[in-house]
Amino acid sequence: MQAEDMESSMESPNLEFEYGDTDTLTAELSELYSYTEEPEFALNRDYFEEDFKTHARGRRWTELTVEEQRTYVMRLLDALEVTDRDKRLKVARAILYLAQGVFDECDTEVDVLHWSRHNIFLLYDMGIFTALLELLSMEIDNNQACSSAVRKPAISLADSTELRVLLSIMYLMVETIRVQTEDDRPEWKSAREAFKNELGSPLYNGEPFALLLFTMVTKFCSMNAPHFPMKKVLLLLWKTILFTLGGFEELQEMKVRGRERLSLPPLPEDSIKVVRAMRAASPPASAMELIEQQQQQKRGRRSRRPLVKQDSLDTYNERDPFKNDDARDEEEDPEDADSGIEGEVDPMDRDVIIQPPPPPPPLRPPTERVNFPKGLPWAPKVREKDIEHFLETSRNKFIGFTLGNDTETLVGLPRPIHESVKTLKQHKYVSIAEVQITREEELQQCPLTLGEEEVEDTPAEMLYVGMLPNLSQYVIALLKLLLAAAPTSKAKTDSINILADVLPEEMPITVLQSMKLGIDVNRHKEIIVKAISALLLLLLKHFKLNHIYQFEIVSQHLVFANCIPLILKFFNQNIMSYISAKNSICVLDFPHCVVHEMPELTAESLEAGDSNQFCWRNLFSCINLLRILNKLTKWKHSRTMMLVVFKSAPILKRALKVKQAMMQLYVLKLLKIQTKYLGRQWRKSNMKTMSAIYQKVRHRLNDDWAYGNDIDARPWDFQAEECALRESIEKFNSRRYDKNKNGEFAPVDNCLQSVLGQRVDLPEDFHYSYEMWLEREVFSQPIQWEGLLQNP
Repeated sequence: MQAEDMESSMESPNLEFEYGDTDTLTAELSELYSYTEEPEFALNRDYFEEDFKTHARGRRWTELTVEEQRTYVMRLLDALEVTDRDKRLKVARAILYLAQGVFDECDTEVDVLHWSRHNIFLLYDMGIFTALLELLSMEIDNNQACSSAVRKPAISLADSTELRVLLSIMYLMVETIRVQTEDDRPEWKSAREAFKNELGSPLYNGEPFALLLFTMVTKFCSMNAPHFPMKKVLLLLWKTILFTLGGFEELQEMKVRGRERLSLPPLPEDSIKVVRAMRAASPPASAMELIEQQQQQKRGRRSRRPLVKQDSLDTYNERDPFKNDDARDEEEDPEDADSGIEGEVDPMDRDVIIQPPPPPPPLRPPTERVNFPKGLPWAPKVREKDIEHFLETSRNKFIGFTLGNDTETLVGLPRPIHESVKTLKQHKYVSIAEVQITREEELQQCPLTLGEEEVEDTPAEMLYVGMLPNLSQYVIALLKLLLAAAPTSKAKTDSINILADVLPEEMPITVLQSMKLGIDVNRHKEIIVKAISALLLLLLKHFKLNHIYQFEIVSQHLVFANCIPLILKFFNQNIMSYISAKNSICVLDFPHCVVHEMPELTAESLEAGDSNQFCWRNLFSCINLLRILNKLTKWKHSRTMMLVVFKSAPILKRALKVKQAMMQLYVLKLLKIQTKYLGRQWRKSNMKTMSAIYQKVRHRLNDDWAYGNDIDARPWDFQAEECALRESIEKFNSRRYDKNKNGEFAPVDNCLQSVLGQRVDLPEDFHYSYEMWLEREVFSQPIQWEGLLQNP
């Protein structure tokens, strides 16, 4: 029996994955380089040493004083401005070698990272980033390189050499300066703040640095620059936005400060901590798996009920909480263990099982206590709308008329309704978005009375202003790249070629080289998916906090560009094999490959891959895409119906097989919003999933998600809902960002002299037809002067 338990735990182990802004610094640096770029490490070293030996006369870089190092960097900076393209490239490679940590003078990976950090702060202090930015702008505008790349039948690494070197140095600078360490010097801390403000401000051609990278993405997707190294651009864009706007921890702090500023009550809990403390649930077994299990376990046992309906296998329905010995015996049975929500019931959940039954579903909220039931991770929330709806229904039932939005008057309503309203108000949650929408409505109604709105110049605000004119192009370009990199996408002749910065000049000729390139290509695609998913999620979260309508316009562009079916298509694969994919060759990862001797690669060692239980970047991407899908569909009836129409339930249910609490939470959220539309039969045969939703997802006290009343089955009018939203967004944008705003409210000049004295620009041919104009517009028009004397 123990062997069988071991076998089942091997099938879907608990994944020890900690979600964060990024992976470890070493992993993030190694993902910048493709394995085909590996020979270039030695090239960078050679160019540096060739130039450095004339300067240092036999000494090593690590032996120089800081002043001598600064002098040499100044010399490199001057050499970057030469007109000869090849000389510039050599100097850029020497700078890249410094940023990579002068690895030839280091014995361990820790030394490489230490010197890389030291050199990068030195390079930033000497103004290298600004010089690189000018070179990058020149390369982007290099029409000759673009046109030759467009004409080429096959593009390889060689076509993007200059761009790759420049982007690599910039990425190393952004990523290394972004990451804080305990032993940072005071001058490094101030340099970090300065660099962060510099990247987020419109200092580069009047727009933030991220806008330049967005321009590269759209240029690449419009096929005008197929040689751009897209993986490096996307990684740099993601890290720039992460650095300038802030990660998930900073977002939480900004949210807390924002609520304080608006005098809203504090958040009921820290969502990041709650999710980290969650335990994964065992996935619901499919009927086929259960039948196979039965056949494997043919031993003398009592006959069981037929395995047709899954609700008969539900943990809470099957087990009697008041049985003692029998219940324990059944828990030890491996077949029962697989059939419950939890394969092995967590200690927290055991408490729930051996206590009296859990409280009833949240349709009738418990009125005696405010605390949420033991074992549920989230405090329930109620919106103002929900209280209004509850009172409207109650008044119609008991009094026969309603009082609109009045939530205070309870005259004529029975005592239990008073208690219910009291409980609902205790759990009432007002979001920052609701306050922003109310404020926007007031500004639209009373533009003169309320005057100009003071808009704070936050990094998110400056980025939005820069992105607004071409926002739809940026969103479509990112989704095109996501589609091209998705593992479920079929190679089409008209799709974008995202492999320009991974394919070598000479294609592989041996089996080993082909295997290595195959791993490299898959890894390349995974990194692109990781960067795009993290980038989109950050944009959505920051814009939502900055202003709800900024979030809504990005969301709407994503929905109109088919983001919902694209994400569902991404999950319509064997998600377990995607998460456990081993598309990495550890010995070729930076900085390991530049410090240690390279062992001989064999087909067996490539097939074995690394020993990790899961691939961090793939699990990170999956969680990000699920979070984006949640953001797009939350409180949007028409988009929820899209999930139903695209038959997302079975796809999402398969994703529950991944035993990672955070991923399961976002899958269950997506299932919860559509359960009422999936019909009674679906709910009946998926009771384990329903129980998992009850356990893991936050409860809205009036939300009838588990039963599906007719009230919510309203007709699906996608167009009307989206058009109403678009109208609100356009009003917000024109009020806040239109240069000619409030034209109709501009003051009128009533002074005759100043009006006649104004210069009016007339067309050039006006003097030819001047007399005809006078005759037609002035002399032939009868003027009733006496009309002015009569009272109106």
